[in-house]
Amino acid sequence: MNKLAQGEARVERDYVGEVTIPGDKLYGVNTVRGVDNLTVSPLTIAHYPAFRDAFAQVKWAAALANRDNEVITGEQCEAIVAACKELIDGHFDASLVVDLMEGSGGTSTNMNFNEVIANRAQQILGHAAGTYEVVHPNDHVNHSQSTNDVYPAALKMATHAMLGSLVSEVTQLAALFKGKATEFADILHLGRTCLQDGQPMRLGQLFGGYAALTERLAEELAAVRDKLRTLPLGGTAIGTGFGAPAGYRAAVYAHLQRVTGVDYQAPANPFDAMQNMDVFSRVSAELRTCAVSLAKIASDLTVLSSGPVGGLGELKLPEAQAGSSIMPGKVNPVLPMAMIQLSFAVVGNDVAVAQAVQYGELEINHFEPVVGSRVFDSIALLSNGIRRFGEKCVKGIEADAARNEEHLLESMAVATALVPRIGYARVSKLARQSVAEGRSLVAILDESGLLPRDETIAAIRKASYPVFDA
Repeated sequence: MNKLAQGEARVERDYVGEVTIPGDKLYGVNTVRGVDNLTVSPLTIAHYPAFRDAFAQVKWAAALANRDNEVITGEQCEAIVAACKELIDGHFDASLVVDLMEGSGGTSTNMNFNEVIANRAQQILGHAAGTYEVVHPNDHVNHSQSTNDVYPAALKMATHAMLGSLVSEVTQLAALFKGKATEFADILHLGRTCLQDGQPMRLGQLFGGYAALTERLAEELAAVRDKLRTLPLGGTAIGTGFGAPAGYRAAVYAHLQRVTGVDYQAPANPFDAMQNMDVFSRVSAELRTCAVSLAKIASDLTVLSSGPVGGLGELKLPEAQAGSSIMPGKVNPVLPMAMIQLSFAVVGNDVAVAQAVQYGELEINHFEPVVGSRVFDSIALLSNGIRRFGEKCVKGIEADAARNEEHLLESMAVATALVPRIGYARVSKLARQSVAEGRSLVAILDESGLLPRDETIAAIRKASYPVFDA
């Protein structure tokens, strides 16, 4: 049978009782119990394709390893692999109905996948779903495995895949900032500290700093992503490997590498791998760092673009949409605001992950579903938010060169640049005169003949270059 049978509803039983399952669904009684008891959120385990695919890839590699060790037949293996491939193609998302946040420590999730794969394998071999006469969810699909090693393995694999996309988004954002640094390289800009006038600089230097930060964020995300390649597969329930044949662990990693193209590895200590989820604390911390760092940049952009009359107005952000339902013509910096807002959510997710990692008990951590839910949410928020922030905001930023220069030349920040030319004491005296008379220092110097305007500006430009040794 090559297509999903649309048969009549069937009845399955467990020690609790009977359940009726629609004929077009491939889940079984364990899935129904998980849905009935543990549905708390609007998202199912099919919501993130990377998680669905990772689970299917684990089952695929496990089937091949079990065949190699002669604990399932070649026919059973082929049917399981075919079902996994169809699962990855998205054919059975409607049967993956367990809540992503289910509280069974992942057992309901694992059994949902086991049952869907087993029932589809049954159909492929010409047997009815629900009978499990040829392919059984536990005896065959789950052979040599436990929820305790399969779930965290799939969680790591899914996170590894999703982080790859996020690293690309952050890298592209860094390139946009670098482009703006070049575009604004010669624009004089008033550097500020504590929101007060500081020193002369170039606007391009400001954006160069943003580019450097964003590049570092991408590098750190890539580094922590690499730590996810160590999986607990083969440890079965608590790390002993009980229930798996001797050759299973080596075989499953070899097959998993061929299935995924990623060099996943066995842990140095299987008990450590089962007991601890500290790698997700590190992953979540880098996600948080990325979010709050970009929120700082977004906040800068809202300040520098404020106005256009009553604020700084040194930057012009692309106009994305109307900013008010009552104030005509108002345009708000909605893209930077969105980046700041999503950072709040990512910080909250990080707190949840830290709590879940801390409260693992003894041989396993049974709070993996909330870790997966929160980490996936953070990655999705950042990936989507950064993409829009870059394309709809950063890419189209323009600078008001005249206003940047005006703010600098009208400020006391130019005083520092003039000390090498006319000395600290004289500059201090003129600076006090500037404040008392409400006139710019540049104008006073020009009128007094002490330093013509063009020479003052030249001194300011020179002061705006870095003075570091090469």
